[in-house]
Amino acid sequence: METFDLTAHPAHPAKVVSAIAARILSFDANWLTLRWKVDGARALVLPPFAGRARTDGLWQTTCFELFVKAPGGEGYAEFNLSPSERWAAYDFSGYRAGMAERAMERPPVCTPRRGGSVLIFDAAIPASALPPLPWAYGLTAVIEEEGGIKSYWAMAHPPEKPDFHDPACMAGRLAAPEAA
Repeated sequence: METFDLTAHPAHPAKVVSAIAARILSFDANWLTLRWKVDGARALVLPPFAGRARTDGLWQTTCFELFVKAPGGEGYAEFNLSPSERWAAYDFSGYRAGMAERAMERPPVCTPRRGGSVLIFDAAIPASALPPLPWAYGLTAVIEEEGGIKSYWAMAHPPEKPDFHDPACMAGRLAAPEAA
């Protein structure tokens, strides 16, 4: 699977974070496993451990996100994944429209590991919670650093302001498996 070098939106540059790479590690019948690697994480603000529970507003501090859109439709799904182990999942019927909680039969697993100036954030989302392939997808990150500085990282950005819901941010493609 392809690794994407995320870029910070130019209107909201990072203070110390120098790079973020994100990728799908694996996708099987049970789990979609994702990884974000944050370089220059010395000043990174991480929310405290809070345990696995659905929680709104995770994007207000350091948070990692996946957006998934099936081709041909207007609807898409959003998954917010926090180093605190909190998570959220939403369905949208169109661009920022018709938001509803997405059904999840079990919670995602979020695993942050921090060492020196690097943060590795792994997340596993139950495959049953995901729409069928193929997809366009976006891997994104909201990064908060000391002093309340926030940067917004994505595979691609719309020009004016950070907006992970914009179709431009869903630059990844994952094909349906080929029949054997």
